[in-house]
Amino acid sequence: MGFSLKSIFGGEKGVEGDTIKVEAPKMTPAEEAWDLAKTVFFAVAIALVLRIVIFQPFNIPSGSMKPNLLVGDFLVVSKPTFGYSRASLVYPLTRLPMEGRIFSGEPDRGDVVVFKNQKDGNKDYIKRVIGMPGDEIRMIGGRLHINGSAVPKQKINDNGGDCGGYTAPQYKETLDNGVSYIVQECNGDNSRLDNVGPYQVPAGHYFMMGDNRDQSQDSRVTAQVGYVPLDDIVGRAERLFFSVDGSEAAIWQIWKWPFSIRYGRILSSVE
Repeated sequence: MGFSLKSIFGGEKGVEGDTIKVEAPKMTPAEEAWDLAKTVFFAVAIALVLRIVIFQPFNIPSGSMKPNLLVGDFLVVSKPTFGYSRASLVYPLTRLPMEGRIFSGEPDRGDVVVFKNQKDGNKDYIKRVIGMPGDEIRMIGGRLHINGSAVPKQKINDNGGDCGGYTAPQYKETLDNGVSYIVQECNGDNSRLDNVGPYQVPAGHYFMMGDNRDQSQDSRVTAQVGYVPLDDIVGRAERLFFSVDGSEAAIWQIWKWPFSIRYGRILSSVE
């Protein structure tokens, strides 16, 4: 009687040498439902852990960071950069009685960060770190001064800033650590927030400002924002993953969605 590789390795054999197909037992509807529930549970658990521990999505709700961040931008915030505090958690865990940070790091001057504003119902704000603990901050004629020195400010155009119906000049500011970014002055250099201070930043706190200098509620408005404690910082804004111009298409106008996406901003870094 002869043998072949197929007969040896091809599977179980019947009495006449035919291969018997071994099939997994069919699941009952209850077992299928349970299997689906487990899959959904683990997917949600993994997403939640990633959101709490590593990255959190955030969308830009206002124009306070124009021209660098626009309404309709969606970005990711890195949490490990500055460690973890109650602010790093997700609702309702944000209401836990936790104090301090673990694996704590500190933002650098010029970083764009998301923080919880306790003076505005613990809402998420996104601003640029301008003042470090112990710094003196003031605005004189629209010019930022840090510890008595004016921050270099170079005009780059006369009407590039979008101020909601009209244009305004834009400038490049360069901080003492070399970080540069663009700001815009919608109301010139003598608006209500262009001549304020001095502010003395307390220990463990930071002074935040928006790049849209005349249209930003930030640390210059002490009653509504003020100095931001390190523990209230969620993380550093890292990169855009999506951007859409909401004025181009209503939610029900599906045929317009492809034309409302700002394709050039997708995956761009936060400057």
